[in-house]
Amino acid sequence: MSFPSDLEIARGANLRPLTEIAEEAGIPIEMLEPYGAGAAKISLDAIEALADRPRARYVVVTAITPTPLGEGKTTTTVGLGQGFGHIGKRATIAIRQPSLGPTFGIKGGAAGGGYSQVVPMELFNLHLTGDMHAVTAAHNLCSAMVDAHLYHGNEAGLDIHNITWRRVLDVNDRALRNITLGLGGRLDGVPRESGFDITAASEVMAALALCTGLHDLRARLGRIVVGYTSAGTPVTAEEIGAAGSMAVILREAIKPNLMQTLENTPALVHTGPFGNIATGNSSIVADQVGIRTSDFLLTEAGFGADMGAERFFNIKCRYSGIAPDAAVLVATVRGLKAHSGKHRIVAGRPLPEALLAENPDEVHAGGDNLRKQLENMRIHGCTPVVAINVFPEDHAADIAAIGEIAAEYDARSAVTTHFADGGRGATALAEAVAEAAEEPSEFAVLYPDDASLKSKIETVATRVYGADGVEYSSTANKQLATYTEAGFGNLPVCIAKTHLSISSDPTLKGAPTGWTLPVREVRASVGAGFVYPICGDMRTMPGLGRVPAAKGIDIDADGNIVGLS
Repeated sequence: MSFPSDLEIARGANLRPLTEIAEEAGIPIEMLEPYGAGAAKISLDAIEALADRPRARYVVVTAITPTPLGEGKTTTTVGLGQGFGHIGKRATIAIRQPSLGPTFGIKGGAAGGGYSQVVPMELFNLHLTGDMHAVTAAHNLCSAMVDAHLYHGNEAGLDIHNITWRRVLDVNDRALRNITLGLGGRLDGVPRESGFDITAASEVMAALALCTGLHDLRARLGRIVVGYTSAGTPVTAEEIGAAGSMAVILREAIKPNLMQTLENTPALVHTGPFGNIATGNSSIVADQVGIRTSDFLLTEAGFGADMGAERFFNIKCRYSGIAPDAAVLVATVRGLKAHSGKHRIVAGRPLPEALLAENPDEVHAGGDNLRKQLENMRIHGCTPVVAINVFPEDHAADIAAIGEIAAEYDARSAVTTHFADGGRGATALAEAVAEAAEEPSEFAVLYPDDASLKSKIETVATRVYGADGVEYSSTANKQLATYTEAGFGNLPVCIAKTHLSISSDPTLKGAPTGWTLPVREVRASVGAGFVYPICGDMRTMPGLGRVPAAKGIDIDADGNIVGLS
């Protein structure tokens, strides 16, 4: 008998009324705003209403560097949340909202998988309560006001060749990456070059994720830099009169969304900032609610621990003031074998037979990636637990090898089968995380606010990535000097690099050494609250593949969605 699809499993879920889910979490029912039966907005007043409740243990779920095989961070986050229920403890999970681009592209949805999912799965993956569209509208309102400002005399003196604010759309569309605006007659605007990014890459999305409330969001929107004058002076959204209206559009989107897992664990789903050029973490306001609703709050950080978790520690925790108690590092046998560099893996093609053969030595060889990521947890003072996400084809000796690597770093490890077995399969992991979270927290950010931007970049590059140093282009040097002079030097850094390697070279597996991080340019997301050095070619508007997921998604004769994964 074949294993049922994620959609089939999700449709068989026994959902409880969200009022019951909220009530058990201590969220006042009057602060719940239902969006149909499957989701509800939570008023930000809940943060104050929950203030007297005990603080949950705060756990971030991260992973080894991603491979085309998928390590299962979201599924592990959901499964672990369910697993706590099997050991007599309560958990709340906080995860990002998926973008429609990947959902209809190659990746598919992001609700988890198997018997560890957030449900309803269709609602979760198909624009939920409309937050993505609110971000799109707020961003593009600012874009329209920039062009109106140019058309009506350009009082702020924007240099038409140095306007950094583009447009966004929540669809993968490579044809929109680079465009020319204002073509036609005089009444059609000022012609200039620009382009589109995917909504998840919008600075508005990052600001929404990092704000601590509506007034903080309003202030962040006002600080967004839309471009520069010919003298290099930044021009903000406040100066062109866009920030107030942007905040009004986002007034509902700032409220976290409440859903539930297959086993009725509360799930806070909110924001989805891009993982390459932004934080890749769900929102601070969701965590502010969730931290008082259960014994454990589990939040997921995108990509590998060198990416999402580093930004979680040094950007999100810096702004939220909430310190983590433990970190879960998800690893798989096949993922570590891939990091040995001995296999060629192509998405959509059968796995190499040698990858599936028993070979613990190969796990240890690829285990350098896990070792470095464990070290990355330790340098932030965060106690790690290795979640060994097991597949049916895995061999006992290979699984044991992962446990041996964890033991080298005095880290707990546990096998988890949550995909096939739901929360029952994650009980050992839940026990290990509960123990780790009881250890005294020694969490600390890696660098102080007043360190120079170069010092911050070099700290992350050498200590987290393992680089020998950093090499700056002349353009990057000038930009860093300009940002420091403009008063942006106190911001944390969010290094934009490939997620496919701890290094800046996507072809290098494991834990590369003897390399230098190349910074070719630097940009400032002043509203969101970070400076991002660019160390490679970052695609902020993905394209559709030859056979995107969209081709297989449809409505059947009964009006049901089919093909969603």
